[in-house]
Amino acid sequence: MSLSVDLNADLGEGVGDDAAMLEVVTSANIACGFHAGTPSELLATCRAAADAGTRVGAQVSYPDKAGFGRRFMEIAPDDLAADVLYQIGALDAMARAAGTALAYVKPHGALYNALVHHEAQADAVINAVAQYDSQLSVMGLPGSEVLRRARRAGLSVITEAFADRAYTADGTLVPRSQPGAVLTDSAQIADRVVTLVRTGTLAAVDATTIGVDAQSVCLHGDTPGAVEHARAVAAALREAGIEVVAPRHQAG
Repeated sequence: MSLSVDLNADLGEGVGDDAAMLEVVTSANIACGFHAGTPSELLATCRAAADAGTRVGAQVSYPDKAGFGRRFMEIAPDDLAADVLYQIGALDAMARAAGTALAYVKPHGALYNALVHHEAQADAVINAVAQYDSQLSVMGLPGSEVLRRARRAGLSVITEAFADRAYTADGTLVPRSQPGAVLTDSAQIADRVVTLVRTGTLAAVDATTIGVDAQSVCLHGDTPGAVEHARAVAAALREAGIEVVAPRHQAG
């Protein structure tokens, strides 16, 4: 059986080279204005994704433009659900106006990391997605609370790994505040993505091998050298005979 993987990137944030990233990725996680992005930027990004034939997802966040959504916030579940519902609706409107459709929801930054273990916030996010459109998929870290709750709610899920982020031995991401949390060597990043797709494993920071079941791999668009990293990953996958395609719908 041939191997395949989806490549996704965080776009519409007003940083990085979105046009170049859209030449590589098959899924675009587009900001919804809470951590980054103006309405005009979001609409333009949706149009560019539609022109590229790239699948569109809503990247929902804490209301934290000052911190780029990378600071944890203790928010009441009802308020968080309303925030997420608002963001999905806004990006869905932009996608429709651009002639495309919203396919999935991916939390951003600190919210993404919180939803690995924070049960109340995970419930809030899943309630918002289910209330808006039960056909939307939820993208997240394998084994996370948010994906467990998505499956229970009957939503489809997309498991994700990160090309340029270091992992702890328990399969979570090394906090950005720690040295070595973000990888910077394009060849190293490309090699680990090929290994991930072929074997379902990655090397953690303590040199142990961990299992990572990922249908999609994130290529951050806002890190230095992001475009070079993305192109190196795509080229390495092609050379390894691995197809880059958006994931098929997977029921919860």
